[in-house]
Amino acid sequence: MDLKSKIREIEGFPIEGVSFKDITTLTRDKQAFKQAVDLIIDDLKDKEIDLIVGPEARGFLFGAAVAYGLGVGFVPIRKPGKLPAETTSFEYELEYGKNTLEIHTDAISKGDRIAIVDDLLATAGTVLAGAALVESLGGEVVACEFIIELDELKGREKLNKYYVNTLVNY
Repeated sequence: MDLKSKIREIEGFPIEGVSFKDITTLTRDKQAFKQAVDLIIDDLKDKEIDLIVGPEARGFLFGAAVAYGLGVGFVPIRKPGKLPAETTSFEYELEYGKNTLEIHTDAISKGDRIAIVDDLLATAGTVLAGAALVESLGGEVVACEFIIELDELKGREKLNKYYVNTLVNY
């Protein structure tokens, strides 16, 4: 199945000049959603992953499903103030602003092998923030998995020290 055909594009969202790639049309389609999750699981199955980390919010959708399929735990990375226990945080640049992410300080143990799963690789700000959080807690980022990659923003180049896999390129 052509997963790209299942992704809706919305021009001018969230700001003028951005062509938003809406994955809700992909997740709504049971076959497309299953195929996307299965492709990531297949790519990770021999990498001895301990935990899947998913950034808020769309990373939750795919990350939790991939974790379930691999039989490993899932760790959310959230916006400030959303996690109830002690956290560590990291500020980063987005395509159109700044953001901060947090993770529970006890979510990752030294030596844990981590795959970060998110919907979109653009400028790599979110995944680099997630990797910094994982590594600050002693985890090893083994893989970065995405549904979509925006090639012209060259986020992959910033992730050159990590294994990167994407399913759909724009």
